[in-house]
Amino acid sequence: MSASALPDFFNQAPTIVVRDPLADFLGAATDGVLEYRYADAVRLAGHSCPTVASAFLMTRAALAALYGAALPVRGELRVDLAEAQDAGVTGVIASIATLITGATADTGFRGLAGQFNRRNKLYFNQPLTRGELRFTRLDSGAAVEVAADMSSIPGVPRMGELMRASLAGQASPAERKEFQGLWQDRVRRLLLEFADDPAVIRCMSVPVTLPSSGITR
Repeated sequence: MSASALPDFFNQAPTIVVRDPLADFLGAATDGVLEYRYADAVRLAGHSCPTVASAFLMTRAALAALYGAALPVRGELRVDLAEAQDAGVTGVIASIATLITGATADTGFRGLAGQFNRRNKLYFNQPLTRGELRFTRLDSGAAVEVAADMSSIPGVPRMGELMRASLAGQASPAERKEFQGLWQDRVRRLLLEFADDPAVIRCMSVPVTLPSSGITR
């Protein structure tokens, strides 16, 4: 998909900048600095929706809380999710968190000479306190939980009707276009108007002691 085919607001959305020591070591990026845009999350997921957008923003909020003005270190974070891997949209949310943090369950890079390992850093079915995800710095143990509350950004009632008609193949081309516009407008509002709203993207510090064994993903 070319950049010109994407909605304009994708380029207006907040970005996430991280430092990846592996990218630095292998010369993939100057000083290992990588910038992730919402369009990267869309390309990974294959679609743009409130779930993809909220996962991007939750990850952004968590990294900002954990690192402040410093660049987050990709590959040096653990991510825990409250739900099972195959529950609802958990897999989608996890994939966005993996994109930005590098954390994987058992499919990521094994590392080089004991460095840069990305495995065993993503866990499901975890006992979280108040959030949907927990991000933990592996160097310090500092952790935050994040959650998204979309109740203040409701969709237009007609959007559901148009979605059902489109899924059933009964919508006209004009109705399908209207549905697409309404759907993406809700995503646009989340990204451009509510990205830093603490009532929508909630971030909470939590005390965490990393267990050495016995974790069930």
